[in-house]
Amino acid sequence: MTLHAITVLGHDRPGIIAETTDKLAGLGLNLEDSTMTLLRGHFAMMLICEGDAPDAEIEEALAPLVADGSLTVTVREVPAEHVEARSGSSWVLSVHGGDRPGIVSAVAEVVARAGGNITDLTTRLSGDLYLLIAEVDLPADADPEAVSAELDRVAGDLGVGATLRVADSDEL
Repeated sequence: MTLHAITVLGHDRPGIIAETTDKLAGLGLNLEDSTMTLLRGHFAMMLICEGDAPDAEIEEALAPLVADGSLTVTVREVPAEHVEARSGSSWVLSVHGGDRPGIVSAVAEVVARAGGNITDLTTRLSGDLYLLIAEVDLPADADPEAVSAELDRVAGDLGVGATLRVADSDEL
């Protein structure tokens, strides 16, 4: 069995998910991980599928999606990764305030310096209000209070607010 990373990007319309997943199921591919969202009216989907179909066959099956030029599809074989059981803790980071360049990079840098890993990140702009929500894994030896204090400092420099809180297992 082979893993395939598949992306579908373009102008949103009803039925993209149904059409894509139908074609993949028809090839016997199992959808293992996915994320799908709208970004300012544009559809974005990333999938990891497992199966025996080669990339060229998957691209051919998905060709009707790109026929009108409104979507782009990419297919790429990816290696299977062994995921180590993590020994740290899960956190939710939220940032909100006036929009400006550099918010994501600044808070991501704080997480990275602490040895943390951002496992999911969503941002939204509504008028001038910017909102960032991230799921963060911190290593067991990280000091969450120090990370939170540094996030507060960086957020203050950016003129936004930041909150780091323990993630409830029901949320993830």
